[in-house]
Amino acid sequence: MFLRTLIKFLSQPWVQTLDPEKWVAKSIGPSIKMTIVSKSYNKGADSVINYCTKLTVKLHPLQAELQEATLNNAPFAGMLGAPEVLTIGANFIHLIGGKKALDIGTFTGASALAWAIATGKDGEVYTFDVSHENYKQFGVPVISKDEEIFKRIIPVEAPALERLDRMIAEGQSGTFDFAFIDADKENYPNYYDRVVTLLRKGGVLMIDNALWSGSVAQDPSTFTESTKSIDETNQKIFKDDRTHSALINCGDGIHIAFKA
Repeated sequence: MFLRTLIKFLSQPWVQTLDPEKWVAKSIGPSIKMTIVSKSYNKGADSVINYCTKLTVKLHPLQAELQEATLNNAPFAGMLGAPEVLTIGANFIHLIGGKKALDIGTFTGASALAWAIATGKDGEVYTFDVSHENYKQFGVPVISKDEEIFKRIIPVEAPALERLDRMIAEGQSGTFDFAFIDADKENYPNYYDRVVTLLRKGGVLMIDNALWSGSVAQDPSTFTESTKSIDETNQKIFKDDRTHSALINCGDGIHIAFKA
């Protein structure tokens, strides 16, 4: 009965002339043109991103200090992980009770700091980079103000693939709770394979820059090498039976994989 009434209503000529956009606008107000992809600290971030960030991010004082120091003084400051992305990662660590984390790509240490805070007492965060110059200059002076948090961070200044392979060879497969990848994009597919091996069942992996300013959604003929590698990784994750995943437009895009 209801279905017949609905069909009869929708078939009325005056209903068919309605402009859906104007109809919706009267109900919820005019729509807002959103930025496709943007970190919240970017000047171009729109009001919706700012609203979500305002009601999501609660920075620890050390995080706020390090973020300010990085954005104001560090070279290539835009490499800093978006605070909304780090908040999501920290929440996953809390959710699964994570204590042992991998952090691929240190920069000034903002992501390592987020995981060190989230893992709490007895937490271990292995943070990898070929150079820890920025971490030593910007991260250490800030993070070392809290000795308990600082000692949870284990800096590994070496090629990450080499050390990840060593961890696997040493029998550490399946022992990590959480991992974050934000390093050289060309190696994203390789990092993914190693990290999935090292994660325990139920462990969480987050890959940053998964949308790469929206470039992954453009014509593949325009892809740079970095974009190709990121797209390859996104495709690999989606097809991988070892994980369940979700690609999310947050910050510069995050691909979240949960080890099955």
